[in-house]
Amino acid sequence: MPSASPSDSLGDRAIPDTAIATLTMNPTIDVAFEVDKVFPTHKIRTAREYSNPGGGGINVARVFVRLGGNVRCVYLSGGPTGVALDGLLDLHQLVRTRVPIAGHTRIAVTTLEKSSGLEYRITPEGPEVREAEWRAALAWLEAIECSHLVMSGSLPRGVPKDFYAEAARMMASRGVRVVLDTSGEALRAGLAGGGITLVKPSRGELEALAGTSLPTRAAVAEAAMAIIEARQAQMVAVTLGHEGAILARQGGVIDYPAIPVEAKSTVGAGDSFLAAMVFALCAGQSDDAAFRMGVAAGTAAVLHPGTDLARPADILRLVKELQPA
Repeated sequence: MPSASPSDSLGDRAIPDTAIATLTMNPTIDVAFEVDKVFPTHKIRTAREYSNPGGGGINVARVFVRLGGNVRCVYLSGGPTGVALDGLLDLHQLVRTRVPIAGHTRIAVTTLEKSSGLEYRITPEGPEVREAEWRAALAWLEAIECSHLVMSGSLPRGVPKDFYAEAARMMASRGVRVVLDTSGEALRAGLAGGGITLVKPSRGELEALAGTSLPTRAAVAEAAMAIIEARQAQMVAVTLGHEGAILARQGGVIDYPAIPVEAKSTVGAGDSFLAAMVFALCAGQSDDAAFRMGVAAGTAAVLHPGTDLARPADILRLVKELQPA
């Protein structure tokens, strides 16, 4: 993998000398374009079309590498669209481990309507995965050497809800720090299994987990601390969209409001947040410093349309603007 140039790294901040791995069980080819106006029936001409490899763990890897880190992507891939995904990952020069499946890799579409500024996102359910296929992913993980494993994204059909919990137990037993970013029953089961170093739910995902509305920052903090007190995770970073983020850990809660910016797209903001926070943790930075880096990266991701994700120069500029709530 090419080394990062000084302009691509985080200035005088340490670059991790260890590699992480990311796991993407339901990846996508992310296609984005702009249109003047969305309307039914008639053909709509597009502009500024581009495609990127996507899915939670792959997005995390893209940003992690931009920051100067080393990462291996483990992902499921199948059909003609799977071949295209493999090619896109190679264009991004990401070290990859492909787990072949019979089903076809999904294609997600993001459309920016220029007349209104509204963004439309269409994401298919994805393929059904056989037991032999998801067990092959576990076998690959067992053989990979890494300091952190980031498991990010939804589980495809056919994969048991406790898959992430099983993977976390296996990796934690080897001394690997496990980071989890998913939703629904996969999140609940993953936390119930324990062994999670960092979990990153959105407010909506935390509300679903808690079974109640969390209308205030205090309520969010309390629900996040409940996960810490139950010893399900060591850190809980809750992203609040345009309201910022909250970090809960054994030492208490850290709260940062959002940095005011003009958002052009929300695609990949959470993945950018997670990549930068894990990067900083791998570099030996404090929980607070890593959390600030994550908030800055999440904000940096919304500055660009489509699926471009956070850029290091934007992260460095924005992190200086953060002030605690």
